[in-house]
Amino acid sequence: MIEPAAAIRANLTGALWMTAAMAGFAVEDAFLKRAALSLPIAQLLVMFGAGGAALFAMLALSRGERLVTPYIFTRAMGVRVGFELTGRLFYTLAIALTPLSSATAILQATPIVVVLGAVVVFGERVGWRRWAAIFAGLLGVLVILRPAGESFSPLSLLAVIGMLGFAGRDLASRAAPLTLSSRILGVYGFATIVLAGLIYAAWEGRGFVWPDRAAALAILGAVGIGVFGYNALMQAMRTGDVSVVTPFRYTRLLFGLALGMALFGERPDTPMLIGCAIVVASGLFLLIRGRRA
Repeated sequence: MIEPAAAIRANLTGALWMTAAMAGFAVEDAFLKRAALSLPIAQLLVMFGAGGAALFAMLALSRGERLVTPYIFTRAMGVRVGFELTGRLFYTLAIALTPLSSATAILQATPIVVVLGAVVVFGERVGWRRWAAIFAGLLGVLVILRPAGESFSPLSLLAVIGMLGFAGRDLASRAAPLTLSSRILGVYGFATIVLAGLIYAAWEGRGFVWPDRAAALAILGAVGIGVFGYNALMQAMRTGDVSVVTPFRYTRLLFGLALGMALFGERPDTPMLIGCAIVVASGLFLLIRGRRA
C-alpha cells in the first residue's frame, strides 16, 4: 500500500526538524567548547544555564503558562533534575577537556542505554536480538574509549558519565507529568545547569572572571542555538512517525565530527570511526526491532 502524500510530507518535515535540532546541538557544543578556552567551567555553566532558562521562561510566559505549578514538585521531576544535573555537568566537562568528536561519539550511545534502562526500570521485554544489539553498542563505546590502549585518557569517562546522566533523564521524562509543556521542562532543565555550575564552583574554588568579547558571544550563541535545537527537537517528535524521525538523531555525530575537525583540528582515527559505526548500527537496529515489537 502506497503511503499517502500527506504522511510522506509529514515524515520528511519531521526528519528535517530532527536534523536541524541535531545540527543546533552540535553547534551549541562547539560554542561551549570555545567559551571554555577563557572562562572557568563553573561560570560557563551558570551563564549558559541562566540564559537558556530566561529565554524559555519568556517563551512560556508569552503562551500564558505558569512557571511554578504543583506538578514541578513531583518525585519524577526530582529524579529528572538529578539526572539532568549529572548529564549536563559531566558532558560539559567532557566538551571542555576532551576532543569534541569523541565526546559526541560517546553521547550517541544514549538511546542504547535508554533501552537497557527501560528493561531494568520499567520491566520492558527485550528479545535476544535486541540484547545482542545492546551489548554490541556498549562494545562500540569501549572501542571508542580503548581503555587498554596507550591513547586512553581517564577524562574520556566524563563523557560516559554525562551520557548515563542524559539516559537517566530521558527515562525519568517518561514518568514526568504530561501537563508540563516542553517550554516549562526547558526552563527547569536550564535552571539545573545553573545549579550544576554552582556546585562545581564550590568544588573548584575558582572565582568568576569578566568574559571577553569572544567568550560572551560564544555563550550567547550557545544559548540561542540551544533553545532553537530544543524546540526543533520537540517539533520533530510531534511531526511524522516517531520511528521514522528518531533515527535522524544520529546526524549529530556527523555534525560533531565535522565541527571538531574544522574548528579544533581534531582527527578521528580508525578505531574511533569503527566504534562510532558499531554504536550507530546498534542504535538503528534497536529502533527497527522496537518498532516491529
